[in-house]
Amino acid sequence: QAQLVESGGGLVQAGGSPRLSCTASGRTFNLRMGWFRQAPGKERELVATINRITGYRYYADSVLGRFTISRDTDTNILYLQMNNLKPADTAVYYCAASPRDIGTYDSWGHGTQVTVSS
Repeated sequence: QAQLVESGGGLVQAGGSPRLSCTASGRTFNLRMGWFRQAPGKERELVATINRITGYRYYADSVLGRFTISRDTDTNILYLQMNNLKPADTAVYYCAASPRDIGTYDSWGHGTQVTVSS
């Protein structure tokens, strides 16, 4: 498994553009990495994923055009650039990793809180 640590969350005004980071250690070759989020009283949902080899990116409809997922394979850091934040984006954001391109993720970070004020 990989050890994942998120950072970059906090209180942001609506319309803001923070960037989340996720640093991986241990198993650093993770074919697929992603960001998930969980809002109070709601189930965890997939936000975005990226494939290390193909560079393929997937985005949830709710963030398409506003969020960008990227990764630096030299430093083993995964990023989530969030633009034009809305109060509905308020959630705990989690980083996840998998050694495979399909199936469940086997490594998770502890999460970072993002709170968007209107």
